[in-house]
Amino acid sequence: MRYLKRISSYLPIVAVLLLAATWSVQTQTPPRNGVTVFEGARLITGDGSAPIENSAFIVQNNQFTAVGRRGELQVPAGAARVDLTGKTVMPAKVDLHGHLGFEDVVAGTTSKANFTRQNLVEQLERYAYMGWSAVVSMADLADREIFPGDHLDVYQAPRNPLLPKTGRMPWGAVPRQVATEVIPNAALFRTAGPGIATPGGGAGGHESRNDIMYPITTPDEARRAVQDYVKTKPEWVKIWVDARGGNLKMGTLTPPLYIAVIQEARRLGFDTVAHTVTLADAKQLYKAGLVGAAHIPVRGGDHPDEEFLAIIKDRVAKNTGVPLWFNEHGSSTALGPEAWDDPVLWELLERDQVMDQQGASLKRMTPESVARARQSSKATGDDAKKLIAAGMKLVYGSDNGAAGRGFGWYEQLRFENWIPMGFTPAEAIVMATRDGAQVAKINTGMVAKGKSADFIVLDANPLVNIANTRRINKVFLRGAEVDRAGIRAKWQAKWGKWKTNKPPASRAPGGVEN
Repeated sequence: MRYLKRISSYLPIVAVLLLAATWSVQTQTPPRNGVTVFEGARLITGDGSAPIENSAFIVQNNQFTAVGRRGELQVPAGAARVDLTGKTVMPAKVDLHGHLGFEDVVAGTTSKANFTRQNLVEQLERYAYMGWSAVVSMADLADREIFPGDHLDVYQAPRNPLLPKTGRMPWGAVPRQVATEVIPNAALFRTAGPGIATPGGGAGGHESRNDIMYPITTPDEARRAVQDYVKTKPEWVKIWVDARGGNLKMGTLTPPLYIAVIQEARRLGFDTVAHTVTLADAKQLYKAGLVGAAHIPVRGGDHPDEEFLAIIKDRVAKNTGVPLWFNEHGSSTALGPEAWDDPVLWELLERDQVMDQQGASLKRMTPESVARARQSSKATGDDAKKLIAAGMKLVYGSDNGAAGRGFGWYEQLRFENWIPMGFTPAEAIVMATRDGAQVAKINTGMVAKGKSADFIVLDANPLVNIANTRRINKVFLRGAEVDRAGIRAKWQAKWGKWKTNKPPASRAPGGVEN
């Protein structure tokens, strides 16, 4: 395709420009006391206030210790100085709805066997490369108690006749282990565990993810599942309340089942987050105490009505200290195929692999389909604004985990899609930084005293054009610069691996929500 091929002729020029930009951001004096002051940038702090022009901020012991204007801060003697004149700085972003681990990005495969520490770390490096400080993953592979529903023949995947009738699924504890680590050059990882659904009614997409949830059919099983679930101390308990268009053999969770989950989780000190669709279920879920929604909570042709908004306002008025929140990203087709014409994509993924796995989808992005997607995104954004006005928080969630999208890149596109939904760049940045970090209870998301020093140095102002958040000069996580060149070289050394695992064209990745 011409818009993808054309960029190849520009890559040598782009490389030179990026190198020049990199050299413009340099330490002028060596540090003597572990303190660094960054000066001269336009600073977007992440709290929604006007940017600070000609700013200064001090980093010590992995945290911001002072933020203000250049020349107005007391800089400790011996501090290193970094000149960011001409740059824009913003906080690193937070993704509250990832699906990591199952996909081998370079090989182009999806399976349980891919869920290793090494693969998970590589995906977290991809997040870091694109300026994400943390991600909460849902529907993760983790050992759990075997339930009666595990033996019902209702899944897309064939059942294993050797699976024991009782005991635990032999899936290990990689997500739980990585969630306790702080890994250089990688975003922080948090897990919401495997989740709970009816048998066969959990995460869609690839078959390797269809049977990892606790399969429940009775309120007693619901409570038992929660009791086992929370032993791993997940970020929250995830449930699926979606009949998938009536295609589930066992149907979706009914009110007695999801109410039992929410009540038992709350009794044990955990919030519940739902993938939900209908207005009727949304009303019952929030009356029962639901805290978060993995998508806008009213979809499928329904819209928030006055009764539902009153339920939300009543929950907010009770001020329990736990914000009500939801994810939503609209349709990425709204950005059009031109959004894929960017040098940073070819740093993350091999061109031929992208075209093999995404070319058909890109060809379908005609002017007519893009116009429809923009209308749909705007309508979704209008509903989202009603929920925000009622007191909910819209926070970023990519719902990414399908083969061919990579990690980092697709998150970027869905972040930008808040603009077709009707939000301003300033609003998008706050929702993806400060608000997301607050919901995830992670000390990131703002350039402010006491916060983790997680920030992005940009070559252009994202308040003018949200796509300027792609123009990354450097990323700092926990006060240390991410070695973007090093991790990029590591990926590219393995390019071509996908060719031996090419699926048939009929299995090209789709848009199944999880």
